[in-house]
Amino acid sequence: MASNYYSRSPPPLQHPVPTHPAFIPEPPSTPISPQGYQRFTSSPPSQQYAARSQYHAPFQPIPHHSPPTMQPQPHIQQHIHDFAAWGVNDTTAQFGMQLGHSAVAAGQDYVQKNFGGMIPVTMLKHHFNVSNSYVIRKLQLVIFPWRHKPWTRKVRRTEAGHTEWQPPRDDINSPDLYIPLMALVTYILVSAFQTGLQERFHPQILGSSATRALVVVLLDFLFVKCGCYLLNVQGTGQVVDLIAYGGYKFVGVILTLFAGLLKLGPTMYTLVFLYAFAANALFVLRSLRSVVLPETPANVGTVNPASRKRRIGFLFLEAVLQVVYMGILVRV
Repeated sequence: MASNYYSRSPPPLQHPVPTHPAFIPEPPSTPISPQGYQRFTSSPPSQQYAARSQYHAPFQPIPHHSPPTMQPQPHIQQHIHDFAAWGVNDTTAQFGMQLGHSAVAAGQDYVQKNFGGMIPVTMLKHHFNVSNSYVIRKLQLVIFPWRHKPWTRKVRRTEAGHTEWQPPRDDINSPDLYIPLMALVTYILVSAFQTGLQERFHPQILGSSATRALVVVLLDFLFVKCGCYLLNVQGTGQVVDLIAYGGYKFVGVILTLFAGLLKLGPTMYTLVFLYAFAANALFVLRSLRSVVLPETPANVGTVNPASRKRRIGFLFLEAVLQVVYMGILVRV
């Protein structure tokens, strides 16, 4: 049996081969090999190294190893911010995020310290505190101000015991910045659309329309502010309130531009412009009355008749000037 085994074995190697093996395992038979041996075309490097090292030791039976089975790897949940996919180290990314948050916080502090006294952020939040019903009723008031009563603003008492104006969503007479801002953007877009229909559109039209609108609002604000200073009006309205009152004129200007887009004719266009001017003039006259002639208990009897007459004249002058401002805006 030993001679048959050596006759079928590979050629003898240079290393000494044991003559009396203790046990020879029977290799599994496969249909590919007729001699009963299973031949492998190649083996992993680790097995080759192990086979070479075994020649230096006495012959030992090599147990048959079954191929390793692949165990299912547990699903590893990835982080939400996978910075490694962008080639950025996690530590560097975290440092960058912290640096960005610090820069934003520093910018907010700088704006609050330098511009917070001029236009506080809380005041801006107050003027943007609107609702859908308020916007609809406010537009109706700006377009049809003839039968609206009363025009006085409502106040409320805070937890600290101070009185403050109610937000626009709770008081229709309170000025807001939402409608003036949206009306300003709409005016710029409608102006560009009208020039496009007239085949004279240019990207500079957007910039020129925005500049014209801002200049008109600024002139209106400076006129009211200077008039209140010359008339010695105590406790004049906030800057944001005066800007808001001056921004409602864009609603009438947009109506006039739409009349021109519909090609209703020069007569109808003129009538729409005159009605928009009259409505805006009455709205400004009644709204600014609470600023120029405040009807609070502290101011009752403090204004003499001559000063009161001058203030009323100033209000009428401001109302008449609306036709100039709106005439500049409708010329696009």
